[in-house]
Amino acid sequence: MNPLEALSPFVPAFVNAKVLCVGDLMLDRYVYGSVERISPEAPIPVLSVEREIAMLGGAGNVARNVAALGGTLHLVAAVGADAAGREVEALLHAEPRLKTSLVRLMARPTTVKSRLVAGTQQIVRADREDSSPLSPGESKAVISAALRALADVQVVILSDYAKGVLSPDITATLIAAAREAKVPVIVDPKSSDFARYHGANLLTPNARELAIASGLPVGSDAAAAGAAQSILARVDIDAILVTRSEHGMTLVQRGAAPIHLSAHAREIADVSGAGDTVLASLGLAVAAGASLAEAARLANHAAGIVVGKVGTATVHPDELLDALQAERLRGSDTKTRSRGALLDLVAQWRARGLTIGFTNGCFDLLHPGHVSLLAQAKANCDRLIVGLNDDASVRRLKGPSRPINGETARATVLGSLQSVDAVTLFAEDTPLALIEAIRPDVLVKGADYTIDKVVGADFVQSYGGRVVLAALTEGQSTTATIARMQP
Repeated sequence: MNPLEALSPFVPAFVNAKVLCVGDLMLDRYVYGSVERISPEAPIPVLSVEREIAMLGGAGNVARNVAALGGTLHLVAAVGADAAGREVEALLHAEPRLKTSLVRLMARPTTVKSRLVAGTQQIVRADREDSSPLSPGESKAVISAALRALADVQVVILSDYAKGVLSPDITATLIAAAREAKVPVIVDPKSSDFARYHGANLLTPNARELAIASGLPVGSDAAAAGAAQSILARVDIDAILVTRSEHGMTLVQRGAAPIHLSAHAREIADVSGAGDTVLASLGLAVAAGASLAEAARLANHAAGIVVGKVGTATVHPDELLDALQAERLRGSDTKTRSRGALLDLVAQWRARGLTIGFTNGCFDLLHPGHVSLLAQAKANCDRLIVGLNDDASVRRLKGPSRPINGETARATVLGSLQSVDAVTLFAEDTPLALIEAIRPDVLVKGADYTIDKVVGADFVQSYGGRVVLAALTEGQSTTATIARMQP
């Protein structure tokens, strides 16, 4: 199986994942506008404000990403008794998959980061914060809330932004409790002393943080791995995942060879909060049963998506699945497309006045009956799209022993046929959502169906499209072929 094919099943499993996140909660403000002149008062740009938005930042952005990806998160954090704190609470209450335990800080303000953005470019950031440690009473409240939540989660995330919540004592107490409960701990560190995270399963520093903590260069794959190994040699941590911006990620696990992952971002719009997306997707993947290597690969794809968005953004399951599919199919053949790329291609075909045909199936062990059906389908349109059941949906439809050939192999074989112009995978039990997105002019199925039983027939006919039932080739069936192969 293609390693990327093994990643996709974890994404639907996020819905059953339960994560505890403890850390520094903040409010991210974005003030958007345009710059057309320089101030007469000083050599600075004048931002003409057009709109403002506020969203959860820090540990709150980890929470947003977990919820957006379908998981459930219990957030333990602290906010000031001020207007910004009340705004944070309102934003948290708007997230249905979040549970919160907030400690009120009477003597400190809520951390607020305000970014002024001209177009897509940040021009200045203003921070309002107090990073002093919590009082003994506040620390006790954080620990108590976290320990209560620990019994009902599969992973603990410590989101350390060095704003005072994750003091050495709180950090050590929570890691020790999680280890005793056999719950994995993932830490996004801000302290240069990684020893304070003793006992954690995984640390996720960026390259700069690793360089400071190790005192070693991190500019190449080998250097980054060496710096991480130097930390593991002296601190009781199982693994380190170094996020390296355009250089991707490096995973170093105790006793294993380093794994270097190339960056997946095609165009970077904003890196704000990308580390939170990595943290959230790592936690969900581990909770869903992924190994650290598999979780890192999923997180790498999630990071590639989020940096293409402006602001402190999130990633959704369909985006992650689409990215995995696009990467998986990139090297297979030129006809296989992710759903987004396919819809772009369909728009180009329509602009040229071409008619679009669609058919679908598992197409496992391609036989003459398949070839005949596809040829008949192509005879009824200018461009033929084949919707191909992915491996998981084939197993649901045909049983655990199917498919014989994986989805990438099946897509490649279909793409080699002259009658087929594009192939796209779908994960659902039926192709209805795909048909509704494509809006084909012609929908084709085998004559073993009647039109009233063809999925999507009513929809296609509603806008004047046609449904064609292709003649079957007798004696041709994948199931029969498999049966003949059995001893």
